[in-house]
Amino acid sequence: MRLFRLTVATIFQRKAWAICALAVLLLPFTLPLISSATEKPGLVQPARILAAWNTLWCCALLWGFFTAARQGEDNAKSGIGEYFLSNGVSPTRQLFEIWFAVFCFIAPLTLATAAICQWAASPADPAERSMWWILNLQYASLFLLVMAQLLALAIALASRFGSIVGFSISLALALYGLWGVGYLENMLKVEENPVLRGIWLYSPQYRFADLTQRLYFKSGALPSPAFWTMALYFLGILAVYVGISRLCFRTQASC
Repeated sequence: MRLFRLTVATIFQRKAWAICALAVLLLPFTLPLISSATEKPGLVQPARILAAWNTLWCCALLWGFFTAARQGEDNAKSGIGEYFLSNGVSPTRQLFEIWFAVFCFIAPLTLATAAICQWAASPADPAERSMWWILNLQYASLFLLVMAQLLALAIALASRFGSIVGFSISLALALYGLWGVGYLENMLKVEENPVLRGIWLYSPQYRFADLTQRLYFKSGALPSPAFWTMALYFLGILAVYVGISRLCFRTQASC
């Protein structure tokens, strides 16, 4: 795991992760104080939920993808990938170690966000509170499944086409899966189109992993069958993206 340790050390020394950590830990408490939520005490906790998870999404989509793409490009262009390849570290293992290093920074941010919602934004009603930790755990799990696949794709694409391409495509896929498919579905409700219907059917439905509104309105935890269906769905996409990522990933600037 030498490449993993090297990647972790590189990301750590750049210190951009500290800005994300501060944002995730502080913004959920400061943003509600400067919003209209302070006019009604009952709105502070819902505002904290929105601030916490939206901050995490922004940090993960922007800093996470940028970091993953940069590490993928650096591994190919700096000669690090070629060095490890000559020492018996296969491209598959290199891709995994770089991905795991970036993921190790995203996972604590996710757990911190879930912890803030659990202890600083939990409902007062005992019945609602009993399901709160389950919903937070479900949200964190689905979020990490989505991020895992897109981080791998960003690394692989950047190693072959450059960090701008890796970052842009991963970010575009995430934004499309979170919001674009919803707009496409609304278009299909107005006017049916077989081509658009096919695109919609095969589009990644990342919006299912965004449970912010469910937390905001205290709708309770997802039923177990629904949660496991979503988890299997994202695991299926993960398997597809892992295959694509392995095909795209390279360890040298020129093959």
